[in-house]
Amino acid sequence: MGEKETKLNLLLDAQTYFNEMIERALEKCRIETTPFVRQYLVALLDSYVGGANWTLGSTLAEQLLRANQAEKNVRREMLKRLGDTSLYISGFFGDSLKRKIVDVDYYADIGGMAYAQLANEFDSDVQSQVYRDFASRFLEYVDLLTYISQNTFVQSNQDLLRLYDRYVKTGSELAKEQLLENGLLNAEQAKKATNQ
Repeated sequence: MGEKETKLNLLLDAQTYFNEMIERALEKCRIETTPFVRQYLVALLDSYVGGANWTLGSTLAEQLLRANQAEKNVRREMLKRLGDTSLYISGFFGDSLKRKIVDVDYYADIGGMAYAQLANEFDSDVQSQVYRDFASRFLEYVDLLTYISQNTFVQSNQDLLRLYDRYVKTGSELAKEQLLENGLLNAEQAKKATNQ
């Protein structure tokens, strides 16, 4: 097997793997979406898996301001990167954001705004609909990526405490289900917390 063929097989295997992860997570989180959103999520995981793409160099608000002042093509790229980075960090590193000055809500707000603005940048209905979907359901997709993150790593007791904190703070349905599955929350407690 030649070097080019080996690289192609690894690329296809990674995309197949990410596609399977996305499909399982969508089913588990009971999220229905379009094939275009599924493809976007696979591409997002593929591009961020090495971690090289998610540094911004300045605050999210500063990035959003710069994007809004940029020319059309640059603005699109900046908004996409801002939305994607916010989504990825919120999903995979949301628990660590609690120890920062800004938390997952800040990332969700900025990421949602970036995707909403990006949706208005395209004439194509398909692209606009994909970004509109991410803007309006940002926290659902954060849950999806969180599910993938949690199922890629072994959970410790500390992870379960973070999960409980996430549930109390955001009301995440995924976190609630996982707490119920682990016996850390009973149906009555979940019902009380939902009604508060």
